[in-house]
Amino acid sequence: MTNAPLYLIPTPLAETDFSKIFPPFNLEIINKIDHYIVEELRTARRLLRKMNINKRIEELTFAEINEHVKNVNCNEILQPCLNGHPMGLLSEAGTPCVADPGSKVVAKAHQLDIPIIPLVGPNSILLALMASGFDGQRFAFHGYLPVDRDKREKEMLFYESLMKKTGQTQIFIETPYRNNHFLDSLLTVCEVETRICVACDLTSPEQMIITQSVSKWRKSKIDIYKKPVIFLMGK
Repeated sequence: MTNAPLYLIPTPLAETDFSKIFPPFNLEIINKIDHYIVEELRTARRLLRKMNINKRIEELTFAEINEHVKNVNCNEILQPCLNGHPMGLLSEAGTPCVADPGSKVVAKAHQLDIPIIPLVGPNSILLALMASGFDGQRFAFHGYLPVDRDKREKEMLFYESLMKKTGQTQIFIETPYRNNHFLDSLLTVCEVETRICVACDLTSPEQMIITQSVSKWRKSKIDIYKKPVIFLMGK
């Protein structure tokens, strides 16, 4: 029996009309899937209901993978694919496996010769990079920096020096309730001519993308507490 594929299914970044961010092909694929690997069960069920799939949610099976689930057995989770049934991998928001625990499952799927098929959808990192005005050929995503302020600011200084030396755009994300602290650190340690982009609420009606120098940011601070934000640093 040939192994069935594992589909990597993007999810919305915000409350948005699905027709604006997903091709119809995605729904065609989802309607063929009975088995899902998800980051958060409730979010996944709510999303599938909103997509008006042609199956009852109660008929579907879900396996959770997140920081609260210990001793994940990827072989067991991927058994439907090995039995010839396609599976879907859903992130909590955006693209699976980017700043997301799903990469462990995909790595195991490759070992088991399970075909991997990524579907088209919104990715906050790339959307922010596209709109930042920074170098899109040389960039690095560093995820979360340390919570400790001193350690965080030390790393920021390192990445700023790297950006100035190479021109490489530096990209970060932060836990939403620490966004204001993160921006404050950037504006405290970075040189006045360094440019910072704040990309907030991407794909939503409240979307805000601002790129300006540290000197200008210091005169126009914003409140981004508990909002989904991507931070970029560039020339």
